Amino acid sequence: MAAAATVANLYYAQPLLPEMARSLGVTSRTVGWVPVLTQVGYAIGLLVFIPLGDAVERRRLILGLVGASGAALLLAAAAPGAAWLAAACLAVGFFTVVPHVALPLAAHLADPGERGRVIGLIMSGVLAGILLARTAAGLVGGAFGWRAVYALAAGCMVLLGIGLARLLPPSPPERSVRYGELLASLGPLLRDEPELRRPSLIGAMVFGAFSVFWTTLAFFLETPPYHWGAEAAGLFGLIGLAGALAAPGVGRLADRRGARFATGLALLVALASYGVFALFGRNLLGLVAGVVLLDVGVQSAHVANLARVHALDPSARSRRNTVYMVSYFAGGALGTWLGVRAWASLGWAGVCAAGAGFLLLALLAWGLPGPTAAPPRSRAAAPPR
Repeated sequence: MAAAATVANLYYAQPLLPEMARSLGVTSRTVGWVPVLTQVGYAIGLLVFIPLGDAVERRRLILGLVGASGAALLLAAAAPGAAWLAAACLAVGFFTVVPHVALPLAAHLADPGERGRVIGLIMSGVLAGILLARTAAGLVGGAFGWRAVYALAAGCMVLLGIGLARLLPPSPPERSVRYGELLASLGPLLRDEPELRRPSLIGAMVFGAFSVFWTTLAFFLETPPYHWGAEAAGLFGLIGLAGALAAPGVGRLADRRGARFATGLALLVALASYGVFALFGRNLLGLVAGVVLLDVGVQSAHVANLARVHALDPSARSRRNTVYMVSYFAGGALGTWLGVRAWASLGWAGVCAAGAGFLLLALLAWGLPGPTAAPPRSRAAAPPR
């Protein structure tokens, strides 16, 4: 629940972009920087805060991040112009990293044979937050304006902070490590571990493809034959919940057949979605089918990648999670930026080409030869290096 509530902060803007552009008197290209900078802030926040999960008490860290997120959301609600809004959303992204402070703890507490299922459960909450954020933002923004969305989100952070203060268990670090040493260790992890590099690259491309579609959907739905507004764009988030429902099953598949097999299958499903968008996107049933395929494929690939990453040396889970998630959201920021420009230059065909291109690169990275990963169950049982 905490993962869903906090990650939602990153995605309220997407169905509201046309309304924001009209309200602030700017173009779609200009307002497109709002979701881009939100995801850039998130990637920076992951780099700054997630390594601390290996060195400080996680409960205190989570509560501080929730409070700072609420303050940044209030600044966004009060933004007098596009530059202020973009800067506030950069701060929103920077502090909204709670799910990935908690995820390494959950992976540590889970039995090795259940780790994929547990990660899948938490990531179901993350995807539910991503998708329902669009639905809530579309409905509230359509009725009361986009500023009301950010004001209500700030109130949600206050309530969440109160609840977590009462319910979250203490989580002291497993060992004492200096913060500088934690950051310095990220580069060697990426350099020395191909089993971390490959999922990180695949994750970046997958989330890039995901962001291409969801960033441009509100603009697409304003054109013929739809002529719909923010409410309709937000309701498509409910359709995408299929991905959240699929995540625990993918985690179990990764436990049984291996994360690489699950990743390859997920990438093919996601790539098929862009074929459906290109051929049938101007038909409502085709658009709905493509959304289901995209969200199931992207979420499944993400869960399988995380299962692979968290099956490595348990003493550095937070830092590996940092490397993976920074890569993931850097890819998302790139997809958001490219999606807005593809829409402005080439329309829906450009969006479909950009999204498919990301997924083809992911499949290329998946298919390249490399070291064979040990099955998650046996590797997780191995002693730390």
